[in-house]
Amino acid sequence: MAGLRIAFRTDANEMIGTGHFMRCLTLADELSLQGSDICFVSRGLPAHLRLMLDERQIPLRVLPALVSVESMDELQHAHWLGTSQAHDAQQTIHMVGTNKLDWLVIDHYALDRRFETLLRSVTKNILVIDDLADRVHDCDLLVDQNFYSNQEIRYQGIVPSHCQMLLGPTYALLRPEFKEARQRMKFRSGEVRNILVFFGGVDADNYTGKALEILTGLQLNIEMNVVIGEQHPNRIEIEKVCELHQLNCHVQTSQMATLMSKADLAIGAGGTTVWERFCLGLPSFCIATAENQKQQLNELQLAGYVNSEAEGELSTLALTNFLDNMSSQPALLTRLSEKVATLVDGAGSTNTAAAIKEYMLHIRLANSQDERNIFEWRNHPYIRSHSKNKDEIKWSSHQQWFQERLNGKRGLVLIGEVKGAAVGVVRFDIQQSDAEVSIYLVPDSNFKGWGSLLLKKSESWLRQHYPSVLTLHAKVLPDNSPSIQLFSKLNYIANEQTSPLEFLKLVKSCQ
Repeated sequence: MAGLRIAFRTDANEMIGTGHFMRCLTLADELSLQGSDICFVSRGLPAHLRLMLDERQIPLRVLPALVSVESMDELQHAHWLGTSQAHDAQQTIHMVGTNKLDWLVIDHYALDRRFETLLRSVTKNILVIDDLADRVHDCDLLVDQNFYSNQEIRYQGIVPSHCQMLLGPTYALLRPEFKEARQRMKFRSGEVRNILVFFGGVDADNYTGKALEILTGLQLNIEMNVVIGEQHPNRIEIEKVCELHQLNCHVQTSQMATLMSKADLAIGAGGTTVWERFCLGLPSFCIATAENQKQQLNELQLAGYVNSEAEGELSTLALTNFLDNMSSQPALLTRLSEKVATLVDGAGSTNTAAAIKEYMLHIRLANSQDERNIFEWRNHPYIRSHSKNKDEIKWSSHQQWFQERLNGKRGLVLIGEVKGAAVGVVRFDIQQSDAEVSIYLVPDSNFKGWGSLLLKKSESWLRQHYPSVLTLHAKVLPDNSPSIQLFSKLNYIANEQTSPLEFLKLVKSCQ
């Protein structure tokens, strides 16, 4: 993302599981695609997760192994860290180095404001990924992808007043294959022919084995796919059970989206995989395999999204009733499939990356020092090719035009910047309560794809400083497909009977 330097601080092991690492990796992939320089800082990362970083050529800064259990803080999950936050911060700062980061992303239940404040010395901004809302943070952005009826107030008083919160499954950090598979998704209907069993990458309490004991005892004539991780403590026993009962066993598979797409029902844990199932319209029976999943599953069950044993007990009766209900009521299965699919669209990592971009983007009025740059950008062949006036602008004409706007006589010119580098230009020519919009990105720059964000944030600037403007309109040449897509995306209504095309938007509806 325009050359941003971003580090991720997260861990994974048998105690923590792999979910925190995987959602960080998903966001890292999205940010890498947009040009960011990524590294991970972790302690004791398993070999198969290190391999994932190697395959992506993402550097891993390995924190030193702890010789013994050291003094820890009082947080509920402090044992995940195995040392004090101050000690971990000291080691993390050493690994990050003196070249200041643009962002530090922290996904760790054992870290709070004490760690985050210390890391301010090596990063400009901090993003925290959390689910618990059980500790104080010092961060600029906070992501909680879970579903809570009171999500708007959960973090009141425990994040800074300036912190922007990204809340709910809109920000569920799912791997790209789920978004892609969603394009081919079909709602479940009719007979239940395929069941997926998956309780996370570690499943230390062997819920997989308990579920298989119940399912095999029911002697169902149904295809079953059982997924376990390489670290599963009962891997050999589960593989034997699957072989004995002719079930498909997948160890550390990369085909989870495919398996979910094929399944009619899922049985599994209440972590991130809930959102993966929802994205693909897969109804599920969920078990709280960790304390932090209980409230989440209770909320989802009350809202009618899942059938759940939120207290962590896998009941034969409850599971049997769920299977009977889904198998005997095709309409119920379809309704549930449709309902869960409305909650998650698979674009969470894209939405989170966009929020990081928006936080970094600064909008300001153009000043006299911008005169030469705007002149050269406007005369760039690409910009002229998409302009109503394709002639090269003369310097004297540009000077007059620019001075009029500096004086506020014929509207205004805004510049979008990231880290001091110009992203693009937005012009508002204001006539009473109407403003005509013109926008372009700086040609030959690294800010491809920033147009919608630049216009969105410029509209917000205009609402704040010119509240008398009630409508926006733009004129676009019919062959300028990037601008047509841009204005359509931001809810401008096109009048296709005009040439050039005219787009209109009420300012009160600007989001």
